[in-house]
Amino acid sequence: MLRVAVVGGGPRGASAVERLLANAAQRADSGSLSPGLEITVYDPFEPGPGRVWRTGQPRLFLMNTQAFYPTLIPSEPGLAPPLAGGSFDEWRAAERAAAKAGRSDLAPQEQAELLALESRDFAPRALYGRYLARTWQAVTEAAPAGTAVRHVAQEVVRVGRTPRGFALTLASGRAREADAVVLALGHVPTQLGREQRALADAAARLGLHYFPPAAPADVDWDVLPAGETVLVRGMGLNFFDALVQLTQGRGGRFAEAAHGRLAYTPSGREPRIVAASRRGVPYRGKADLGAYYAPSVTLRWFTREAALAPRRAGIEPSFDQDLWPLLHRDALWAYYSTLVRVEAESVDAGFLDKLAAALAIEGPGWEHAASQAAHDGVSPARRLDLRALGAPLAGWHARDRAQLDARVLAHLDEDAAGSSRGEDDPVKMAIAALHRGRAVLKEAVADGGITEESWASGLRGWFEGLVEGLASGPPSLRIRQLAALMRAGVVGTVGPEPRFGAERAGEAGPSFTAASPWVGGPRVRARYLVEALAPANWVAQADSPLLAGLLADGLARPRFLAGADGAPQPSSGLDVTPPPYRSLDVNGHPVAGLYVLGLQLSAVQWGTAIAAEAHPFGEPGEAHDGAPYPSAQRTLRDADAIARDILRP
Repeated sequence: MLRVAVVGGGPRGASAVERLLANAAQRADSGSLSPGLEITVYDPFEPGPGRVWRTGQPRLFLMNTQAFYPTLIPSEPGLAPPLAGGSFDEWRAAERAAAKAGRSDLAPQEQAELLALESRDFAPRALYGRYLARTWQAVTEAAPAGTAVRHVAQEVVRVGRTPRGFALTLASGRAREADAVVLALGHVPTQLGREQRALADAAARLGLHYFPPAAPADVDWDVLPAGETVLVRGMGLNFFDALVQLTQGRGGRFAEAAHGRLAYTPSGREPRIVAASRRGVPYRGKADLGAYYAPSVTLRWFTREAALAPRRAGIEPSFDQDLWPLLHRDALWAYYSTLVRVEAESVDAGFLDKLAAALAIEGPGWEHAASQAAHDGVSPARRLDLRALGAPLAGWHARDRAQLDARVLAHLDEDAAGSSRGEDDPVKMAIAALHRGRAVLKEAVADGGITEESWASGLRGWFEGLVEGLASGPPSLRIRQLAALMRAGVVGTVGPEPRFGAERAGEAGPSFTAASPWVGGPRVRARYLVEALAPANWVAQADSPLLAGLLADGLARPRFLAGADGAPQPSSGLDVTPPPYRSLDVNGHPVAGLYVLGLQLSAVQWGTAIAAEAHPFGEPGEAHDGAPYPSAQRTLRDADAIARDILRP
């Protein structure tokens, strides 16, 4: 009997189980399966949804991808055929039909959500959790003869080596044995940083209320009192979850208003929310499209062939020097070609031809030539500064927070209007090029595809923040809702580069404080501070007894990368072999039977948090010979590689 432990029962752990069963069935059909397979999944939460996608979380929390996008079940050729299940959209369509026919066994609220949910809509996260739970059930029920799947609803706090395999210590103190272990941990808690610890200590000392980084579904939002000022740090995806839970979740109502805007009617139970982030504005909203990638945007320079050419030639490229210039060209072309199509009066005749000639220049001279072409042929207000898109308040001073909020509100209105224009908005199409290029980039940089220095200083150093702020934002509905809340006086902002502190003195007693060096007037004061940030994915700072034990015992180590000065620096993820990603021990030797899947691969893969795409076929205009788009189901292929390695004779 081969005993496999899967530590973590969320989507990645469920993928590992699905691939193990599918490969076991394929081997059984060919007569090559070794006798018996026992899979045990360890997770305090339900397998499939796990903690992040659990079905009992607030229904207002939305997915960040449309219903047609994600899947737990692979569709790529060459992998062991799935035993059961399909994509989220296939499940949605089937369950919707069942609900219409009165044959659904889902809860009434889930049925109502499905009846209103189209392929291009953003589903509640709890509903996606139901898909994951049902798919887990279907997969395990289809397990082939000779296999067994068990769920142990406990946390694993230690994994150690034994002469015959591994010993897993549970939170209860009990020990279990396994021949192979798959670490599919997903998001794990992180130790507080220095400033966060200082704020938490001040809260304990002064009687204030500090909420550390956490998954929004884990936060008790009812603790925040109505009418009180609440500081919220972070304006990314977790921020919008906090926002909707503290407003619409407390009985407030949004309604359509003039000019495509929303109006908000408060319930009177909302706190006064003051939001802060490094940029001073939230992530930009997604364009309103019926597809994950804008159909009108085709990569002309940053093609898969061009991105992989250095690796195939045995050259280790630099992100800044070799890859970014190609993607930058595509973003410029997407912007200006859209501008010419929708706003021809803003450009001179023949501009696109001059731009195309500039973009065709090889070597560093292309950028100056493109800038000159735009300077000569485009009205000043419509020239693109790609870096500035991510920091619209940079270099601007506000006399007070009222002036700041007016500027932020105008930015939100323009962003929402751009989203509604979809493929007719030049800015959104420049972002769409970055978004499409991100899929190519994920494959190009994986497993040592670029220099270590440029991984740290370029890809992770500046580009990741830019592209996340532009292309990883919320559904446009959330931007419209935030604008409505600012108009209603429920939400205000602090400004860019905020500085936080805590004071004992003050008219209202002890308080947290926040201020921006770019905004005049008094500091914001509040007794409540919420960190609307996801826990950082850094294994060395993880607040996890399991990871701490693996590192202390030498069964795992962080991956070190060369910095700008050549000195090694710890990266965010674990050090692993090439696929199937066995852990490397403290001496750099592979640990047989110990595998890593998912977020802790962040030092060798980029964009590990993005789910697998249901239909991963190539982008328009690029030949792939019918092959799937390589990065779109990467996590599922990683799980398949691990399963095949575990099951090999």
